[in-house]
Amino acid sequence: MLEELKEEEIVNKVGGRFKLSTLIQKRMIMLNTGAKPLVDVRGGDKMTIVIQEILNDKIYLDASGVLMTNEGAGGEELDEDV
Repeated sequence: MLEELKEEEIVNKVGGRFKLSTLIQKRMIMLNTGAKPLVDVRGGDKMTIVIQEILNDKIYLDASGVLMTNEGAGGEELDEDV
């Protein structure tokens, strides 16, 4: 397993283990269906991309559980009927 997932920093960043799991699952589905990564990770798998997106504050879950991005002004909804 990725070392970053063992750290409390990422759990605290998203608001708990359940939210982290939900965020990872939703983003993995999006990447698996053709969404473009928001970070440049050379040679990394999709899980590494998702972890880096979270750690770099590129993606988050809003209060209603919708996957959002910090790209651009405000926040853009990424959740594509996941």
